[in-house]
Amino acid sequence: MNNPEQWYVIKRPGGNCDIIPCQEIEGDNQVAETIEKWGPFSSQAEAIARRIGLVRAGKCKLL
Repeated sequence: MNNPEQWYVIKRPGGNCDIIPCQEIEGDNQVAETIEKWGPFSSQAEAIARRIGLVRAGKCKLL
């Protein structure tokens, strides 16, 4: 599997947050549905850790 170099955490209108590769951020389809965006992060694991922190801080909902 091709591993992108950078990842983002994006908040959707429903309040849940997704982890997506930077290639999807560059496409207009993801940006239109984004309330907030955090990143870029150098690895998917780092983005996951940040998302966990955002859930604990109340900025994102669990799925």
